[in-house]
Amino acid sequence: MGMDCYFRGSEKATFIMRAYGIMILLFIDYCLQSVNGYLSSPHVGQEPPYSRDAQQSPVITSPVALAPTPASPTDTASYVSKCPSGGLCSKLPADCVTCTERHNCTYGKPATFSCKTKRSVHCLGPSGQQLTNFSLTMTCQFCWQLDPSKYHCSNSTSCMTVACPRKCFNATCTVLDHVHCLGRRNFPKRLYCNWTGGYKWSTALALSITLGGFGADRFYLGQWREGLGKLFSFGGLGIWTLIDVLLIGVGYVGPADGSLYI
Repeated sequence: MGMDCYFRGSEKATFIMRAYGIMILLFIDYCLQSVNGYLSSPHVGQEPPYSRDAQQSPVITSPVALAPTPASPTDTASYVSKCPSGGLCSKLPADCVTCTERHNCTYGKPATFSCKTKRSVHCLGPSGQQLTNFSLTMTCQFCWQLDPSKYHCSNSTSCMTVACPRKCFNATCTVLDHVHCLGRRNFPKRLYCNWTGGYKWSTALALSITLGGFGADRFYLGQWREGLGKLFSFGGLGIWTLIDVLLIGVGYVGPADGSLYI
């Protein structure tokens, strides 16, 4: 009787384990079918449908780059005022044209660049025909390599021109309108102090020779303390007067503000 109960209990446990195993296999099969159905559905790996606005926009198939956004009236007027209408294309200021960058030319030699007029700019070719695209010949060099006569720089009125060694200052230079060059048209450059306060060398020398004993030359140059010293010492009994004539004559003594003679 005991052995019979034992075998019946063992068969019951085996039956239960088999039932659980079958349920687990059915559950795993169901999950695999769900995943496989999702991966094989048509919406996987495809882009979502475009909206109505997107479908109405043009599709660009050409490799040509997008055209730039038309400039606003304010932006256009900023350079159109500098661009003479009806003139030769080769004489247009650099702000009126757009040229291709080309840095493989030989330095100091003439080079030809392909240029295009900006919006609302009109120019003529050598034969009198109106052009939009034209060729421009310029010397192959960067803007900071130009001759100083082809650009203008800011000046400093705070540096001393009579210092030894002569002092320098950091200036900002801008290329003239009708000069074409490579690179930035505004560039920094270190220059010698070169400005004037309006003092004339000839006037200072004349005062030193005629009225130097009374300190007139020093007063004229703005050196009040030296002028008073010469006045009350009668020009250093003539010695100081003679020395100042020599120093002003060679340009060693200059205006008190540190500027150059004119």
